Amino acid sequence: MDGILPLWKPKGFTSHDCVMKCRRYFKTKKVGHTGTLDPEVEGVLPICIGQATKIVPFLTETSKTYIAELKLGSATDTEDAHGSVIEQKELTDFPAVSVIDDVLASFTGKITQVPPMYSAVKVNGKKLYEYARANQEVERPKREVTIYELDKLSVDPQQQTIRMKIICSKGTYIRTLCVDIGKELGYPAHMSALVRTKTGSFSEKNSVTFDTIEEAMENNTQDNLLHPITAGLTHMDKLTVNETTKVKVMNGQKLPKPEETLQTDPFAVMHDDQLLAIYQQHPENPDQIKPVRVFSE
Repeated sequence: MDGILPLWKPKGFTSHDCVMKCRRYFKTKKVGHTGTLDPEVEGVLPICIGQATKIVPFLTETSKTYIAELKLGSATDTEDAHGSVIEQKELTDFPAVSVIDDVLASFTGKITQVPPMYSAVKVNGKKLYEYARANQEVERPKREVTIYELDKLSVDPQQQTIRMKIICSKGTYIRTLCVDIGKELGYPAHMSALVRTKTGSFSEKNSVTFDTIEEAMENNTQDNLLHPITAGLTHMDKLTVNETTKVKVMNGQKLPKPEETLQTDPFAVMHDDQLLAIYQQHPENPDQIKPVRVFSE
């Protein structure tokens, strides 16, 4: 049983909780998730099952789409609504729509973020949240991420909130983005709500809930909920090979660099619509390509 389950993760579950439930549902230990969601966040969490676990790193690389709510006037230690308030400032005048639009526009493109203390980023072998829980400050590594789109959906001056749609690269902390936007608007801020609506080619529309899976289990049709592995590789170019080359690919051999130009590296290698492997440009020999993952038949 191999494929990708586009799960709609409910609030109250960790991403690891979801993996454990899916191991029971599909009776296999070969289960992995792509792109952690905090327990209080709901949304699309693609679950890879069987050989699909081989593409977890590549599916994690895809862009993500979120609907986020930013609340002005107070900042928290966790940068979301579940932390302790560490700074407050009364809003005498809610920022004008034109000002908000200008600030959001300034965050589009490549930006630098400092991960929140309550995060799983490791520093000297320990996760930042471990330092935070021990009340230890530590220098956090800056990271560059890309905000492809950042659109204002609505504002609510009474609730002091701004709803936004965000399309971003992997590794983007939406909590930190909300805090930084608030600073530019002149106020402490935190992320008051978050939903992930899309990861790669998987969206809210084609996701399934735990209830849907359990209903399918009663009819022994849970396997029908799985999408093919190629559905997680739509962001990659595909190289089609003949039968002779297929044998070489399945044996994990290096190949001559193809004549056709491929825009992505790595890329998928196919034969008659069958996914054989993921290859990449050889790092030392520009005339060769080498396998990164090979899928058994």
